[in-house]
Amino acid sequence: MGRMTTTTSPFPSDPPVVLDRREGPFGEVVLRRHGDLLQIIANGTFLMDTSDGRSERLLVDAARDALGAECEGPHVLIGGLGVGFSLAHAAADPFWGRITVVEREPAIIRWHREGPLRELSARALADPRTEIVEADLVRHVHAAAERYDALCLDIDNGPDWTVTEDNGSLYSPAGLSACKSLLNPGGVLAVWSAQPSGDFEETLWNAGFRGVRTEEIPVVRGVPDVVHLAVRAA
Repeated sequence: MGRMTTTTSPFPSDPPVVLDRREGPFGEVVLRRHGDLLQIIANGTFLMDTSDGRSERLLVDAARDALGAECEGPHVLIGGLGVGFSLAHAAADPFWGRITVVEREPAIIRWHREGPLRELSARALADPRTEIVEADLVRHVHAAAERYDALCLDIDNGPDWTVTEDNGSLYSPAGLSACKSLLNPGGVLAVWSAQPSGDFEETLWNAGFRGVRTEEIPVVRGVPDVVHLAVRAA
């Protein structure tokens, strides 16, 4: 969860309609409809909508491509369920052996299982490879016993623009070291960001990752979105 989406068309002139409003463990979370779009708002901040999904799909594909075709049945962790684009895209790809999604907001999980977001994720949720874990990702990376082949993280607008202050620790040397420990040798860390960060690249190198690079995702206007990629040495 936690990213702004660039839309290719203007919002409808009618005001958005609130479909559900819930108090979660990290504050208020709202699901609303604006024309044909579904939007998620957290603590009054617009996070994401269903207008595109290109960035979320490319996040998963970048991790897959970095792993290479020789990796058999890899296990991917998707950090943040959001509106479900990353999960749906991963589940549509037979490359992935297991798909674990970590989401800290129970309201978002409920909207996917029983609410309006179900239309985007029902097939993926029914896929036997899929597991939804209700947990804070920052805590999960420090406590999980499971190991993964890829971590696709999209819980913020980037390492330099976090949704909550606590999320900042995920991009620190200690947080990245925990991410590296979760990965199998040769595993890939992919982090979505609204803008490139040279400082984050340096932190990835210093945390012991290799093959650090940044891939741009073209947008209609403004600075391109990016995916930061790094590999745990084999």
